[in-house]
Amino acid sequence: MAKVSIIGAGNVGATAADVIARSGYCHEVVLLDIKPGLAEGKALDIAQTSPLLGFDTQVRGVTNDYKAIADSDVVVITSGRPRSPGMSRDDLVHVNAEIIKSVIEPAVFYAPNAIFVVVTNPLDTMTYYAYKLSRLPSQRVVGMAGVLDTARYRYFLAQELRASVQDIEAMLLGGHGDTMVPLPRYTTIGGIPVVNLLSKDKLDAIIERTKFGGGELTKLLGTSAWYAPGTAVAQMVASILLDQKRILPCSAYLQGQYGLEDIYIGVPVKLGRNGVEEIIQLALNEEEMKLLHASAQAVRSMNAVLKF
Repeated sequence: MAKVSIIGAGNVGATAADVIARSGYCHEVVLLDIKPGLAEGKALDIAQTSPLLGFDTQVRGVTNDYKAIADSDVVVITSGRPRSPGMSRDDLVHVNAEIIKSVIEPAVFYAPNAIFVVVTNPLDTMTYYAYKLSRLPSQRVVGMAGVLDTARYRYFLAQELRASVQDIEAMLLGGHGDTMVPLPRYTTIGGIPVVNLLSKDKLDAIIERTKFGGGELTKLLGTSAWYAPGTAVAQMVASILLDQKRILPCSAYLQGQYGLEDIYIGVPVKLGRNGVEEIIQLALNEEEMKLLHASAQAVRSMNAVLKF
């Protein structure tokens, strides 16, 4: 059985731990946080649901004790400051870069063979920074972005069409944020292209709402979302640990794919036991490629802020 460690016991980390623990595909989930008692308390609370939900996963929390994550198969990094109303992902870059720097070195030391899933915002920049600091193969460092963004996109489509979310397949590319590139041509409902079922105006409105989906929730909640992001993390962890080799949109390192070099950005990948096992190259039209490269430029501008 497998072991998963989650660094950062805030709302996203705790939700991911909860969903992963009840899934039954790993024997231990470790929550680690810098705040004394936080990880221990949340882990204990999750563990006490086990008699009610019928799972035997061991869930424990520790305060800043990286020895506890030793031999982890997957390490999820959610540590970071969440967005507050009016704050963009860009505003977070310096403070969260320092947090990533403090986390990645001890995490790699104690779990050198793990697959690392980065959730901290600004997502693509923080994933790239974690990759550079870790010196791990790029296949073993991946960012959680598109799984969440496509979930929002699929939900909005299901609501508009009054259809089951289970029948909707969607894909999007680009940076995690306002420049993401949803792809209507690769979106279907029961195998039927969505462009045949919705007018362009309605589809464009859903795409715009998806792009700003994180900001919408921040305005409502006063902080970043956590149920959907935490569950998106769990889906990625399942694909890795169970070697499902699912095709999921993730922030991955490109080395020439889509005409982009030395950048982490959202693309469809095959996610399995070895991490990013393949980057899927879609046949994009001229407009889609233009939007993807514009999104990449926005990510590069953010990377440049850190001067690495």
